[in-house]
Amino acid sequence: MLCKRIIPCLDVRDGRLTKGIKFKGNVDIGDPVATAKKYYEEGADEIVFYDITASSEKRGIFIDVVERVASEIFIPFSVGGGINTVEDMRAVLVAGAEKVSVNSGAVKNPDIISQGAAAFGSQCIVLGMDVKRVEKSEKIPSGFEIVINGGRKFMGIDALEWAKTAEALGAGEICINSIDADGTKDGYDIELTRLIAESVTIPVIASGGAGHPDHMVEAVTEGRATAALIASIVHYGEYTIPELKKYMSDKGVHTRTTW
Repeated sequence: MLCKRIIPCLDVRDGRLTKGIKFKGNVDIGDPVATAKKYYEEGADEIVFYDITASSEKRGIFIDVVERVASEIFIPFSVGGGINTVEDMRAVLVAGAEKVSVNSGAVKNPDIISQGAAAFGSQCIVLGMDVKRVEKSEKIPSGFEIVINGGRKFMGIDALEWAKTAEALGAGEICINSIDADGTKDGYDIELTRLIAESVTIPVIASGGAGHPDHMVEAVTEGRATAALIASIVHYGEYTIPELKKYMSDKGVHTRTTW
């Protein structure tokens, strides 16, 4: 049985760790490199970094932060935000990341997924999807719409269809960021997570809303996710990663033991 992964998510703005609610009201909460090292030492399975304003500000990724993180942690980590070309991907991977997460750039130019997969392998390409609940319509039959540029621009693209398209293009993994649940600590959007996970064959990461270990259990059982992305629940010291893994293990979820 494959272990379910626990993946801390570090949102970075201007080189600093930040956190908001529903993609708004972000506040500075520390140094991303020191925080990444702490989570690595606690037993995180992977770490994700998002440069949350790179796309909206039309600039490149924070390569200096990537290099500093790579020198401090020795588990897989992925980087997203402002990645629009294969050259951007190469820069991030050369700096030390194992994976790149494409989001806004892939929506604008889907070929970047296939180009990246051809250049570096599908295992390196993660599709990040920022998703908002909307009224079901002919254009958005699932009721979940893709939003880009840090939650600022609705694209009129159905999230389910986009996930299927990305898989066909060569994405090796999908991370579903629920804008409605982000930072609320009320739990993941299980309906959205399950909808995507049951419609593709590649791993799916649930993201947005974890406030209690039960939410993580729900994401990987009812939601069919292979991993749970976490932020506030660990950033603010409510739980440690070993505590989360033990809780999940006690509930019958197979995790990599760190306690």
